[in-house]
Amino acid sequence: MRPLPPPAALALVALGGVASAAQGLANAEFGARAGSPVLGAVVNNLVGTLLVAVGLVALPSMRAGLRALRTARLPWWSYLGGLGGAAIVVIATYVVPVLGVAVFTIAQVAGGSLGGLAVDRSGLAPVGRLPLTRARIGGAVLGVAAVTLAQLGRPLGELAVGGVLLAVAGGLAVALQAALNGRVSAASSTAAGTAVNFVVSTVAVFAVAAGVGAFGRWPASWPGDWYLWTGGLLGVTIVAALLVGVRSVGVLRTGLVLVAGQLGGSLLFDALLPGGAGLRLPVLAGALLTLAAAVVAGRSARPGGAGNRAGRDGGGRNRGVRNRPGPTVPDPRQANQADRAAPAAPAAPADGDPTADSADPAGPGDPERTR
Repeated sequence: MRPLPPPAALALVALGGVASAAQGLANAEFGARAGSPVLGAVVNNLVGTLLVAVGLVALPSMRAGLRALRTARLPWWSYLGGLGGAAIVVIATYVVPVLGVAVFTIAQVAGGSLGGLAVDRSGLAPVGRLPLTRARIGGAVLGVAAVTLAQLGRPLGELAVGGVLLAVAGGLAVALQAALNGRVSAASSTAAGTAVNFVVSTVAVFAVAAGVGAFGRWPASWPGDWYLWTGGLLGVTIVAALLVGVRSVGVLRTGLVLVAGQLGGSLLFDALLPGGAGLRLPVLAGALLTLAAAVVAGRSARPGGAGNRAGRDGGGRNRGVRNRPGPTVPDPRQANQADRAAPAAPAAPADGDPTADSADPAGPGDPERTR
């Protein structure tokens, strides 16, 4: 399956961002009612894995993609992208209560932007190596500034350096997750890449939950509202959207558009849900500014600048390599064809040829003829 055109891919990523905002609300409420945020993460990943199992039965593309991975010969570490998703879930569980949502979000987006620049530059994502241009760096910085603007007015927690560094590491882990899952998807299919991600992340989350003793504290009653159980479904949607975006435009722009969708979704839910914060102008401005950051990061340098068309997101095979003019070497095959196609020159008239005297000695452009 070929990558989607960038506008279509980024539109799906933005919808994935809205799904991410909805997932955050559902998982937070589920964890609060269950009495354990880690247990909520376990249920989220378990539901997603069950949906993947259903897809394995219902979707031929998933089965074909998994079969293709047998012969893809990818490095073993390419399949570990799901660890990034598990890492951000665990980090958020313990760091958000300390830093607050605002500081955590800013630090995570900063880590994700830095990670996006790094993995795109290294060629780890399936689009290949993307140049480290001023436009991409400016887009990443603008994205962090936009998220900072969106957090104005939210309560701040304790500015613990260790918590901030963990949040930045979580953003880096998400960028790495997107790149590795994109490699798996490019070698198989989007459905197969989603399946691999959930299998790996679910195993990791179960291991963490067992390590902290979450399975020894089962809730007296599980949440009864159906929408609180949709975190797994939303998670599948988010992972699939990320795979589509990364294959088309790389990790950095995909991450920026995902954040813009998250901010837009948060704004929508705050305005529509009972007890919501209502319309908050900083969030609206942050969402629009993050979209602008994605546009800035996607600007391609003109020939002679920092890159060329081959360095554009999602375009060309030799990304980030400048085209320099070189000497023109004639193709001998074209020369032979030209020789065969050229008309033969007329033979020189022999002495005594009666037609020689009647030949016009002036050519078509001779001034003697045109007088």
